[in-house]
Amino acid sequence: MESAGLPGRVHITESTLSHLGSAYEVEVGNGHLRDPYLKELNIKTYLVIDPRSKHPKPQNSQLAKPKANDGLKVRASVRVTRYLETWGAPKPFAQLQHRDSLSSDASTTSDTLKVSEQLGSQGSLPKSRASDGLKMRDSVRMTRYLESWGAPKPFFHLQHRGSGSSDPSSAHGRLNGELHPSNDWDRSIPRNRSQKIKMNEEFEEKLGEAIEGFSSRKQWIKSEDFYRLFLCFSKKGLEKQYRGINIPGFKHYIACSMFICVCIFVVQMLVTSRKDFQNLGISYGVALCIFVVIMFACFAGDMLRITECNSCLDWLSALSSTVERSSLLRLLLTMITMGIILILAILNLCLERGPSIQLASECCGECKENLASIPYYIYCCILGLIACSMFLHVGFELKLICLISASMVYYIIIWKTHACLFNAYKYELLNINCTQSSNSTLGLMKDPKLMSSAYLLIFFITLFFLSRQMDYYCRLDFLWKDKFKKEDEEMETMENLNRLLLQNVLPAHVAAHFTYRTSKNEDLYYKDYEYVCVLFASVPNFKEFYTECDVNNEGLECLRLLNEIIADFDELLSKPKFSSVEKIKTIGSTYMAATGLSNTQGQENQDSEKYHAQTGIMVEFGIALIGKLDGINRHSFNNFRLRMGMNYGPVVAGVIGAKKPQYDIWGNTVNVASRMESTGALGRMQVTEETSIILQKLGYSCECRGLVNVKGKGELKTYFVCIDMSKSQGIGSN
Repeated sequence: MESAGLPGRVHITESTLSHLGSAYEVEVGNGHLRDPYLKELNIKTYLVIDPRSKHPKPQNSQLAKPKANDGLKVRASVRVTRYLETWGAPKPFAQLQHRDSLSSDASTTSDTLKVSEQLGSQGSLPKSRASDGLKMRDSVRMTRYLESWGAPKPFFHLQHRGSGSSDPSSAHGRLNGELHPSNDWDRSIPRNRSQKIKMNEEFEEKLGEAIEGFSSRKQWIKSEDFYRLFLCFSKKGLEKQYRGINIPGFKHYIACSMFICVCIFVVQMLVTSRKDFQNLGISYGVALCIFVVIMFACFAGDMLRITECNSCLDWLSALSSTVERSSLLRLLLTMITMGIILILAILNLCLERGPSIQLASECCGECKENLASIPYYIYCCILGLIACSMFLHVGFELKLICLISASMVYYIIIWKTHACLFNAYKYELLNINCTQSSNSTLGLMKDPKLMSSAYLLIFFITLFFLSRQMDYYCRLDFLWKDKFKKEDEEMETMENLNRLLLQNVLPAHVAAHFTYRTSKNEDLYYKDYEYVCVLFASVPNFKEFYTECDVNNEGLECLRLLNEIIADFDELLSKPKFSSVEKIKTIGSTYMAATGLSNTQGQENQDSEKYHAQTGIMVEFGIALIGKLDGINRHSFNNFRLRMGMNYGPVVAGVIGAKKPQYDIWGNTVNVASRMESTGALGRMQVTEETSIILQKLGYSCECRGLVNVKGKGELKTYFVCIDMSKSQGIGSN
């Protein structure tokens, strides 16, 4: 019906006319006189009479004004779209959401807009521009205006994934004003503004929810991710991953703890009597040796990088890396470090021998000096508790155990084992600060045992909440990183999947043009090729095989067989021998392919002999297609045969279409190759005389068929490629 129709007319069959009823007026089409297939089936055809031809065209190129009620029922954008659909133009507002600004030639279109505005307001052209208005049609003026926007480009969204959508109100409003002067657009502006405000509110709400996730109050609320008591992850395996993560900053935790230990040593050295220096030196000497070993294990890699001795001391770097990676080793070092500091904080106080409960007047001077150091040992205990909170990624339950254990030991020392020291210090304070008798009592706020216990309790509670909060933030950070990692992996998987789907639709080098570009290129993709071999291969007798009946499930089984044929043809493209062959498309049972389209940059100037070899590859591909079809015939008990046509020459390749873009090639070479197939013979490959000369240089034998009447080309001398001979000789592209 299409090939037998007339340009500018709609060609329909009698059955289509019966469904249309009397909606359109028609006239006899005489399609059987222009197409033998219609004549063979005795199909009556008709041509639809354009209803617009009955109405006179408006004068002075005026644009049709809308009815009064149309503006109330239909939005402005819909009216513009319907208007442009009469020209066959792409959707006018589809691309505005992807553009950041209008093109630079807006100044050229401003004059056109002024003309259109005068047309809408005055109903006629001004005298100074009347000649221009008569020379230029409305569609031409509007087309030039649309060119300032740019038509939708194929795969445009792949280039602008990171760009925000622009506001189309300015261009949209101008277009609506020129076409149909109306106030509808003024009413639509608040709607767009309200939508923008709504989107901003939703964004702020989501941002607020994300910030709220960092709130410290969340750790006390029931969550799907954590248990409220010990903040363990509820998902199985996630806790193990958290415990086993690498902690490059673990060595800094050890260094901070070492600094606190040094502070404790300085305090105790200043307040300890000379006779206790020996005990102090022994205890801190042993601790120093242990800390040196731990610090060496943690900072071995850094020392190796400083000394630059990479030849024989590589094991030092491995040692520090093991500390960062191994959770068990980190746990062991943490326990040793915290234990040493907590013990050193109170050890020397326990070794002192103070007086039993007695009056301060009976104590010697040295004994009074020892009693004066008791508050400083309590301060050292507080520093020891603070050292437990230095290890950020250590589990909260482990810190809690250490804090509780250390506090209990300190309370036992204060209230039980060394209570006599604190009682003696109490009476020492009484005799020094008070003039009362020895049986006078101190207030609760000046009781050494009570105040020491209160200090330890306050710091215990503070460090408890601080450690829990730090553990919560560390776990939350890990949880977010884990979620981001999974989302990133899913995004990467989707990108790879989209890339594979895109490469199945487009050739690899064309897909890379749309996916790997960094700069915004608003031009349509196209490329000229001087040497391309085009092949058309069809199965003409498949039309006779295809029937719609209950036996083959209304033609479904026939389509299954056709899909198997095309799929087997596509399978050949994965072979290295045919890596240069690109499938263009399938049209019914016709398979279209080409070679010479995958040339990379810099290969255009190669000699023509290398390009001529593409023709031999295409011949071998045609032979492989015949072999695939023969195999299908043996298994399906059919007698399908290929009819092939091939031509060689220049083509233009590009991607067209705003929706469902398609890669295609155009040119006289393609048209002639199609005619070679349609005028060919079953089981043969027909080529032109120029192509046959190239094939003969490559070693293929060609048989002259003679002059063939080709539609649009007249009489052409064609040749058949001797496929059987090429099979037996085993020659071709190799």
